[in-house]
Amino acid sequence: MSAPPALQIREANAHLAAVHRRAAELEARLEAAERTVRAQAERLSRQDQQQRTALEELGRAKDREISALQEQLLVSEASVHSLQAALRQRDELIGQLRPRAELLQDICRQRPSLTTLLAALAQAEQLGPVPDNDPCHLLPRGPGPPLANSTGEEGSEDYLEPAVFGTTV
Repeated sequence: MSAPPALQIREANAHLAAVHRRAAELEARLEAAERTVRAQAERLSRQDQQQRTALEELGRAKDREISALQEQLLVSEASVHSLQAALRQRDELIGQLRPRAELLQDICRQRPSLTTLLAALAQAEQLGPVPDNDPCHLLPRGPGPPLANSTGEEGSEDYLEPAVFGTTV
């Protein structure tokens, strides 16, 4: 075999040098890409850890808020029960006081006539008793027996006159 011509050797060497340069260039690019990928992976890992930490903190905050709201709910329910009991007591008191209030309303409605009656009685007291020796005295034998519906303390039925029932034509 004969040796390859020098031109072929130079071309082959040039080609090998170009391939070697290209391989070195690709290795450098690969190394840069790997560094970029590692940096991105580290950054994503840090972000993932930060988000995990933030998510855990949100979960704890949510649990604290739920606990506080449950406690507030219990307090509110106790308050509602207390208010309902107070309302029942007041309703009972209103039920007890309603008849008295109605009685007082009746008294207040009758007050003008009671005031008029009291004024008339006061005026009658000012007139004084009717003298017995007055010739205008309408009752010649003195006062008659008390009426059956008298509120006096006579206590005896001797004064009652027999009742007569019938019709008049």
